[in-house]
Amino acid sequence: MTDFSPDLIRFVTESNAIEGIRRDPTQEELEATLRFVNRKPEELTVPGLELLVHAYQPDARLRNKRGLDVQVGKYFPPYGSPHIESRLRCLLQDAAMAWKSSWELHCDYENLHPFTDGNGRSGRALWLWTMYQKSNTIPYLSFLHLFYYQTLENSR
Repeated sequence: MTDFSPDLIRFVTESNAIEGIRRDPTQEELEATLRFVNRKPEELTVPGLELLVHAYQPDARLRNKRGLDVQVGKYFPPYGSPHIESRLRCLLQDAAMAWKSSWELHCDYENLHPFTDGNGRSGRALWLWTMYQKSNTIPYLSFLHLFYYQTLENSR
């Protein structure tokens, strides 16, 4: 059994809670998040992201085929198609090259909504990956706290 940092456990717990999942994170969720966060930029790939999503939501699928459409409240992300996968690859390249801020990448990911489910948690894990790349530590402050201040900063 892996020893997980309290900050990683807190992050996954909060990420789950945002989705209404009120339980301790599973071993699989923690291991998958830790593996994902420790990826080098050149290892940031669609298949790697799919592994993470499947740890969070085993029945989720990449929306790379027609008909794999979703709705999030009143928002309709782009329709499912092979274009979703190519856009996701570009987004991951932006992350790997640090061309965009953590905030911008998270917003782009959530707007793309590349999977049939698990987008919120995997999007927050991508945000965490970008934050980890900057400091080699998992932020002490919560996602909601830091994202709130990133949102304020980006609105100026």
